[in-house]
Amino acid sequence: MKKRVLFYKIKKYLEHKNALVIVGMRQVGKTTLMQALFKEISSSKKLWFDLDNPLDQKIFENEDYESIYEILAEQARLSSKKERLYVFIDEMQNFPEITKIIKFLIDHYKVKFVVTGSSAFYLKNLFPESLSGRKFLYKLDPLSFKEFLYFRGLVSLKDILNKKIDYTIDKKIDFVRFKKREVEYEEYLRFGGFPEVVLTKNIDTKKEILKNIFASFFEKDLVLLSDFSDIREIRDLILLLAPRVGSRISISKLASELRINRPKVYSYLEFLEGIFFIRFLSKFSNNIGRSIVGGKKIYFADTGILNVVGNVNDAQLLENAVVNQLGQYGELSFYNKRNTSEIDVILDKKKCFEIKLTGTQSDERRLQKIAKSIKLQEAFIVSKNFREDIVNVIYPQFL
Repeated sequence: MKKRVLFYKIKKYLEHKNALVIVGMRQVGKTTLMQALFKEISSSKKLWFDLDNPLDQKIFENEDYESIYEILAEQARLSSKKERLYVFIDEMQNFPEITKIIKFLIDHYKVKFVVTGSSAFYLKNLFPESLSGRKFLYKLDPLSFKEFLYFRGLVSLKDILNKKIDYTIDKKIDFVRFKKREVEYEEYLRFGGFPEVVLTKNIDTKKEILKNIFASFFEKDLVLLSDFSDIREIRDLILLLAPRVGSRISISKLASELRINRPKVYSYLEFLEGIFFIRFLSKFSNNIGRSIVGGKKIYFADTGILNVVGNVNDAQLLENAVVNQLGQYGELSFYNKRNTSEIDVILDKKKCFEIKLTGTQSDERRLQKIAKSIKLQEAFIVSKNFREDIVNVIYPQFL
């Protein structure tokens, strides 16, 4: 099993005192990543706990934190309190009280924690300010397209560790190189980046896995992490969001169609974003101010899940995938001026991208004009189809 890119970033901090916290959607590979980190530690003084297991939970239920340390030290056969103890905890959201124990043991003993959790929505409150300076928080997303290729054995580890966008403007991608990655990218668009889905060859099995991932969201995340009384409302909201991919969200319209109040729509959207099911793009602004959900553009965290949820057109599917790909490089926003001029994506308030199935020279001229008017440094057309006549063109399979 190949390791995720995040493994190589996290392993540098295995000897740092701070807790390493890995969050992300279900089945993106958090447990597998943590297992790789566990194996990376040469010391035998390491323990593994799965808080899905009630017996593992019981160890941390003692109100005497000193006693908890003694139990852990005995299990790891520590010879001295000066010896470092590594404690790995999977699915920590199942036992919220454990954050207090983590804080105490970090402060009083040489205990290194590596933990996973399925929801930022829950972990925002799970990790209070008292843990400020005691944790490094990492988000594990579905596979990027580079990781998709790496898991398929089509690119090297060096290729995926390169965090630069392959603009290829100077060297120009020829048609042969373009076609080489076209088939894989079509599969990535259709089935997304969940590791198990990517590594499964049979098409029907891929579909079943995606359905199971979506079902587990309702069975586990909704039940465990929320107090919503009517799951059907959030199901219907998801169904309404799918055809709105790439569009600005109107809270009033959603509330009207669902026949619920606006505050409830806000709470549902916040929850879906918090468990990494959806993502929002805010409107581009050089001013620092409070951002609200209304008026933001909506995208799904994985195109495979998006295809399970509802029917979207090819342009929407491409835009969703490209937004997720660009998200690995920095902060994203979009530009809209009174619905008369728009830019699909702006990266770090410096570079902008217009996403097209087939880019044209007129698209490029329009984009360059708008980019210049709002003082952006660079502008690129992202075209799914091959175009030799556009100067600043990027193909999504090279992002």
